[in-house]
Amino acid sequence: MVTPGRDYDFIAGEVLIIDKPLEWTSFDVVKRLRSTLTRRLGIKKFKVGHAGTLDPLATGVIIVTTGRATKLIDSLQAGVKEYVATLKLGATTPSFDLETEIDATYPTDHITRDMIDQATARFTGRIEQVPPAFSACKVDGKRAYDLARKGREVELKPKVLVIDEIEVTAFDPEAMTLTLRIVCSKGTYIRALARDIGEALGSGAHLTALRRTRVGDATLGSALSVDDAVELIRNCSLAPQPD
Repeated sequence: MVTPGRDYDFIAGEVLIIDKPLEWTSFDVVKRLRSTLTRRLGIKKFKVGHAGTLDPLATGVIIVTTGRATKLIDSLQAGVKEYVATLKLGATTPSFDLETEIDATYPTDHITRDMIDQATARFTGRIEQVPPAFSACKVDGKRAYDLARKGREVELKPKVLVIDEIEVTAFDPEAMTLTLRIVCSKGTYIRALARDIGEALGSGAHLTALRRTRVGDATLGSALSVDDAVELIRNCSLAPQPD
């Protein structure tokens, strides 16, 4: 974690909390920090990993580990996650977000706030969720999103997961936009949750914005921008290495 005034030992292992920018992949973040680290440490190859992938169209908390701290990835990404998601009701897309164009529209005049509260309550607790076809899940050894982007039919099996809380933080009945705060387990696809809530409302829905605000104990309040993380790596005091 980032602590002012201390020496950093990236080889022994550091954990950096990063606020991933929009349209960056999680690997883009890792690649940028790894490149900065190899130059600062004067080595060609260096282990850098991340705990919990975010889609390019999502922003927010991603945990980056260096050196021997990469062994912590499984435990770090197992932490409870919190998101703020914005849904557009009345329209669907194949990817369940803005990666693909709208493929169908539906009436929304029947939707009320009470209906939304009842629908979201159905998805709290232990549930089964079918992952999106546009996901990193593997089908016959291939990534589902590679098949989906080629127009191939993708059938994925439902996965059991836990959604601890869904809070409606805003609903605009004119724009038909819905903002939710979601606390959930590892493996939850918020895009798939948007799909399922849209189906429950009889209107369809897709995700228009997603921000991850917490992974375990890592929060946005302690997150660095990518640029700030680069500056930290370039300018921090390094712990002395054994001969």
